[in-house]
Amino acid sequence: MFFVRTASERDLEKVRALLVETWHVTYDSLYGVDKVEELTAKWHSLDALRARLQRKNAEFVVADNGKEIAGMGFAAVSDTLPKTVILHQFYVLPKYQRHGIGRDMFAELETCFPDAERMRLEVEPENLQALAFYRAHGFTDVGKTANCGEDDSGVPALILEKRLS
Repeated sequence: MFFVRTASERDLEKVRALLVETWHVTYDSLYGVDKVEELTAKWHSLDALRARLQRKNAEFVVADNGKEIAGMGFAAVSDTLPKTVILHQFYVLPKYQRHGIGRDMFAELETCFPDAERMRLEVEPENLQALAFYRAHGFTDVGKTANCGEDDSGVPALILEKRLS
């Protein structure tokens, strides 16, 4: 059984391995191995993860069974959009997808920001599993971007949003 908890420094190596594995399985066929390696080296480095762990007005969670980490999620209050939380990262190892781990992590992240009125995220338009998950959890399309995550990523994304209660 996996429990959702706040991540710590000791989790970062396992979280990085989870992200690298999940990104290769999900995105190699869309972007190619080289682009996935480039993005994971930049976005999922230990330094990048450590910075997220230390960020104020943010929550970094993992799904942990005491032996392995099966999922991770990172959300933070937006610097530019009022009363908005941005879900920056949300991944479950492929072998554990469709076992309720994403649901449990998402339920935790939704409650971490009591002043927020909405949650926003970016998702690859061809990642149909992720789109189905987010839409099943109340997200709707509100826009598109040609550069997911940063100005020059070259990674297209749909922008989804959900009202929080």
